[in-house]
Amino acid sequence: MDSNLFKKGGFTLPGEAGYEDLTLKLAKKWGADVIRDSDGTQLSDKIITSDYDIYSTICLVRADNEWAKANRDKLQQCYIMSFPIAATSDVVQIDLLKGFSKEQLQVNEDDNPYEWWQVFDRTSGEEVPKAQWQYSKKSGIVIIKDARKWHRYTVNFLAYRIWEEISAYNHITNDWGDKEHLMPIEPMYEEAQEKILAYLERWLQEHPHTKVVRFTSMFYNFWWLWGDDPNRKFIVNDWGAYDFAVSSFAIREFEKVKGYRLTSEDFIHNGLYNNSYLPPSDKYRDWMNFIIDFVTDFGKKCIELVHKYHKKAYVFYNDHWIGIEPTLERFKEFKFDGIIDGIFNGFETRKVAGTKHVATKELRLHPYLFPTGVNGAGTFIEGGNPTLETKTYWMDIRRALLRESVDRIGFGGYLHLVEGHPDFVEYVEALATEFRMLRELHKDDRPYTSNFKVAILTAWGNMRAWGCRGHFNHGNYYNEVMESISGLPVEVEFISFKDVLEKGIDSHTKVIINAGSLDDAWSGGWNWQNPKVIEILSEWIWQGGGFIGIGEPSANKSGNQYFRLSHILGVDREYGLTIGFDKYKYAPLKTSHFILGDIKEDLDLGKYTDNVFALDCDTQVLADEDKSVQIATHTFGKGRSVYLAGHKYSSDNVRLLHRAIYWSAHSEEAFSHWLCSNIHTECAYYPNHNSLAVINNSFEKQKTVVKSPDGTFIEIELNPCESKILEL
Repeated sequence: MDSNLFKKGGFTLPGEAGYEDLTLKLAKKWGADVIRDSDGTQLSDKIITSDYDIYSTICLVRADNEWAKANRDKLQQCYIMSFPIAATSDVVQIDLLKGFSKEQLQVNEDDNPYEWWQVFDRTSGEEVPKAQWQYSKKSGIVIIKDARKWHRYTVNFLAYRIWEEISAYNHITNDWGDKEHLMPIEPMYEEAQEKILAYLERWLQEHPHTKVVRFTSMFYNFWWLWGDDPNRKFIVNDWGAYDFAVSSFAIREFEKVKGYRLTSEDFIHNGLYNNSYLPPSDKYRDWMNFIIDFVTDFGKKCIELVHKYHKKAYVFYNDHWIGIEPTLERFKEFKFDGIIDGIFNGFETRKVAGTKHVATKELRLHPYLFPTGVNGAGTFIEGGNPTLETKTYWMDIRRALLRESVDRIGFGGYLHLVEGHPDFVEYVEALATEFRMLRELHKDDRPYTSNFKVAILTAWGNMRAWGCRGHFNHGNYYNEVMESISGLPVEVEFISFKDVLEKGIDSHTKVIINAGSLDDAWSGGWNWQNPKVIEILSEWIWQGGGFIGIGEPSANKSGNQYFRLSHILGVDREYGLTIGFDKYKYAPLKTSHFILGDIKEDLDLGKYTDNVFALDCDTQVLADEDKSVQIATHTFGKGRSVYLAGHKYSSDNVRLLHRAIYWSAHSEEAFSHWLCSNIHTECAYYPNHNSLAVINNSFEKQKTVVKSPDGTFIEIELNPCESKILEL
């Protein structure tokens, strides 16, 4: 494949007024066909009237700050739980906003506190009667009388968000000084909707050169509470939680639709809130569906307006994305033309690539062209290395792009920051060409993939397909597995316990993976208390299904099993209640096993679950550590199971997981088809092109051999980070 044929297209460049020559020079060098603005930058007439399509960014809920300041009662709200205070006498005083950022939050005193707030004795778990507490507006303090000494007390209260979080992030990251703080308005009010639509129409009229309106994103931001202590800058950060879509007005509207009133504690949940790690309750699902309905219905009106002006509408799958839910069928009702996501790695790439009902899928690459990156590390400042960062992210992204493609890539931020980094400029040119070549392979083609499905079982299922609570959460078993599997030649689906109960297991599914920690949404939590779940999975595996459990799969303390599927896994965990019971004395397997076929160095599963023991002689222990099982296999009827005490995304463990999948699927004979002999390299074969793409996932030179299904061996040598496309 001639790389010279792939020098232009599918690339979005961040332009910048005042740097017109640099903008147009890099647009040509990087093969851009689109120039965009970013938060904090503008495009000049010279850029707008150049021979490039223009993306313009808009965030509707922070667009008119004058209206927001004049209508503070229509700002977005959230429920907050005060930090716990231990009673040292029979009177407790709680300063509601102590520990929280006063620049982000303001106590909502417009709605009656005695209707909307709740006070709890968190030691006993009881609500404190309203007659026993009072709120002082002057001091912002709740005073609790007749408190129980040494008990811990908290207040659930409503707060206005007076500084929109992405505005705050950009302000602080890019040192915007005294630039005005932007406020988010609550779009559920009819007056706010009228204001938003009027603003959007005026904006569309004032941007005649804009071809694509890039919504950032729609209305509600992800859950991001800021602290007032520099040692705890953020109190909570969850990109999947709906806690910023809560207001007194919305709760009243919810009651009209659903027929019941939610309380503050339905959102606070004993201080856990409704975070993504918590298996969702029926009430929380009702709330999410209510918000999704509103965002979809009002969002459609905004998109219709964009289309009226003959422009395209793209949505940024970040920031104010709550209520959009691109994995759900309702997403198609928006009629978005494209979706964009700021991504770091493989599983995020698959999230975008797998989005249905849009014509264009685009990756916003990292690092952003900011002095400091999203991960907090210095990038385009002294000591930063943007080229190394980009290469590191790209290698993980590229693995996923072998499996499923997107249409575009690009960057955001301040373009002038690349000056002084010529190596970065050169590398991005090569990266863009590489992307276009890989994209070409997917046209009218699909890479060789397993003839069976792998289902990842969580409490969320498809609603959080290729997603967790945000970017890569290292150490989270589920997240690490997702990253590893994002580049493997297997078809992946995400299923929930509700899917299992209502639909059973798809006939094309041969392997189910359950990875997580005790009681979390990824392992399943309280869903494992349902005997029907155990029955369905047990029967399916008995009849020949494969099951891979990682970390604390099926963990729940509701019975005498810690792992509710211990009878399938062949292992269980000691958690302190059965120490007096002798455990089976196993001997780790001395001979080789298919699953360990590529392990040449010491096993490193990362963070792993300890105190795991074998149940009996039917359990085959492949590896252990300090007398705790790390890898085990077990048969159950015609089915096979694999237990991994942990999983860390690495070349060794990617191959280990790959082998575990094929072994548990009874498909060992197909494992070597289009497989690289070197674990630091991976490949994908595209039959219609009769082409083989091979990538080096390391910073060292690698040699590898690929075996085709007909027995042909193909030897390849790759430079550090290099990819090659071979026409066979």
